[in-house]
Amino acid sequence: MIHRRIALAVSLATTTTGAVAAPQSFTTARSFAMGGTGVAVAHPASANTANPAMLAMGQHDWADEFGLILPSINARLADDEEVIDQIDDIQDTIDTINAQIDTLDTAAISDSAGRLQSQLEALNRDTMRADAGVGLSLALPTSGVSVGVFTNASVRATGRGDVSDSDLALLEAIQNNPALATTITDIGDILTSEGTAYAAAVGEVGVSFAKAFQMSDDNQLAFGLSPKYVQLRTYEYSRRVSDFEDDDFDADENETDKSGFNADLGAAYRFGESQAWTAGLSVRNIIPMDLDSRSGRTFELDPRVTAGIAHHGDIHAVTAEIDLTEAEAFGFGDDTQWAALGGELDVFRAVQLRAGLRHNLASNDDNSGVEEDTLYTFGLGFSPYGAHLELSGLVSDTEVGAAVELGAAF
Repeated sequence: MIHRRIALAVSLATTTTGAVAAPQSFTTARSFAMGGTGVAVAHPASANTANPAMLAMGQHDWADEFGLILPSINARLADDEEVIDQIDDIQDTIDTINAQIDTLDTAAISDSAGRLQSQLEALNRDTMRADAGVGLSLALPTSGVSVGVFTNASVRATGRGDVSDSDLALLEAIQNNPALATTITDIGDILTSEGTAYAAAVGEVGVSFAKAFQMSDDNQLAFGLSPKYVQLRTYEYSRRVSDFEDDDFDADENETDKSGFNADLGAAYRFGESQAWTAGLSVRNIIPMDLDSRSGRTFELDPRVTAGIAHHGDIHAVTAEIDLTEAEAFGFGDDTQWAALGGELDVFRAVQLRAGLRHNLASNDDNSGVEEDTLYTFGLGFSPYGAHLELSGLVSDTEVGAAVELGAAF
């Protein structure tokens, strides 16, 4: 079921300390709806995680003095092949065969062995991916040094079935001669096919500082810095399909972790007639970090550089941005390097209509994860009297996602 995959990812996110984030950088619900953009268009509260320089950039006069996100939650799921459900069905068939062995029902054993063989063949190399994130943020823009504090959490979990040829051969032999199974106490004990799951999580809590400088012709240049404490975690879980339990995925014996200090940098430049254009540049995680899983698979958190440009007015914002670096996958995933477009239409400062798209530029010919290609996003914002509620969605050929956020700005 979908809620089981999302619950698994959320449980990992919320157990990765009080402040956690994932290989795919945390995004607010507004950013989620606008193709994941934010480097040149972030509001103060979302600037903490998109581009700290945007903390000091003047916004609409009704959102210039205070920003709060409490909280922002998002989730994505790519599991067209229903890997967890397939494993559950396989375990049910194993239990059925064991019951039939107890009653020496050879005809039923033959039928069930054929069904189990087909189920294993269908499971082989099937892959799922789940992402989840949660974040809190506070921003206090000022005419001097703007300040923000933030904490966020996200995680990516991937899983795959790996079926052995020996299991398929055994089940075929039992179909042809079900008496072979009568000497077996538990067929699950002799099957060697496995389910394997990996997850990588990053936890961060930090503060942001930003300062804007007036340039010639009233253009504005801002710089931002976000020192933060970061914790990396990996989870690696591999069991025979007969014993696979997704509830055991985040057990202590499957986990590795590592902590350290890091920082994000940002710059933004506002220019043009009525200062309607903003160019932004952010560098997340300026200090490379890495962590090995239990089996030695390496999760790398490298600096990620993103550039963007936006045009905004009283009732609209349109933005484009691109990652200048590529992020390597961990587990059964794809490398990512995103180019994104996003737009927002503000109706009477009460309702915001948003849409975007996000395209992966990384080459993944050698990867075997669930494809990440082009994502389409959309959302609605409701902001009466400074309070706001954000609702966002995401669809692609392989996945669906959603985000929700509560907050305030004035």
